[in-house]
Amino acid sequence: MNSLSGSPETTAAPAGGDGTADDDTVARIRAYLVDTFLLGEDDGFADDESLLEHGIVDSTGVMELVAFLEDAFAVAIADDELVAANLDSVTQMAAFVQRKRG
Repeated sequence: MNSLSGSPETTAAPAGGDGTADDDTVARIRAYLVDTFLLGEDDGFADDESLLEHGIVDSTGVMELVAFLEDAFAVAIADDELVAANLDSVTQMAAFVQRKRG
């Protein structure tokens, strides 16, 4: 997966027709990551930081993450959507989920 990192943390905009995510979606995804992969210890990673580069998620973890997104947000994720542009950061995942939910 290609990844992005080193960008300052940003707060997601309210949900809208442009595919941006709401704060609740960002918070739910972040909470899952912290609880599941960081054992409850939030190390302060930025929402737009690469999860792979930061060492939070590995390739196996991506599959767990996809299962969480599908279950928690009632979306179906196709194999061709399993790309960094959709899944490499909290911000990217939240925007992806928002687009899927239309």
